[in-house]
Amino acid sequence: MKPITVLLAEDHQIVREGFRRMLELETDLQVVGEAQDGRQAVTLAKKLCPAVVLMDIAMPLLNGLEATRQVIKACPGVKVLILSAHSDDAYVTNAADFGASGFLLKQTSAHEVCRAIREVQKGGTFFTASVSRRQGRLNPKASARAGTVNKKVAKLTSREMEVLQLIAEGKANKETASELGIGIKTVEKHREHLMSKLDIHDTAGLTRYAIGAGIIESSVQLTIV
Repeated sequence: MKPITVLLAEDHQIVREGFRRMLELETDLQVVGEAQDGRQAVTLAKKLCPAVVLMDIAMPLLNGLEATRQVIKACPGVKVLILSAHSDDAYVTNAADFGASGFLLKQTSAHEVCRAIREVQKGGTFFTASVSRRQGRLNPKASARAGTVNKKVAKLTSREMEVLQLIAEGKANKETASELGIGIKTVEKHREHLMSKLDIHDTAGLTRYAIGAGIIESSVQLTIV
């Protein structure tokens, strides 16, 4: 019986190594590649076609949400499990909206991670127990807020997601243009579209939105209102 092939996408090497060692103990699971940023994850997924990708939600160059969307578009058979240190409602709903088959907290037990990989490989879904319990008892106001964030993010194009991430990371238009290989005027146009679609009209607001939507992570947890 062939093992379930897994691609690890996580920007912290020590965390990747921990997951690799954990998965190598399972005879039916095989780590076939490791990515340290979202772009590398997309490239390796196209090359290796793993059964499952363990995808960190916040990575440099390209966040896990957009990387998930691109991986699934390029390799429809690949299943993605999102990893995060946080379980904010917007993170969870966005992960599902971008095509992920499950959501795991990084402190999830080894047994549960392996169970999740096996479950999504078979076509199922898997959410960390604490996330599943909370999703089941969300109050209407919290649910509506998470859904609003989710719908707005879903309207963004892949390029707009990339530009939003770089803005939130503090990159100036010139740096963003260089990073993405596009002109400064194109970056400015994407910024205009972002502000229009999200109804946010300053850089600080875009940054707060990116944190609240799980596009980047911050030690300071902000609330989208």
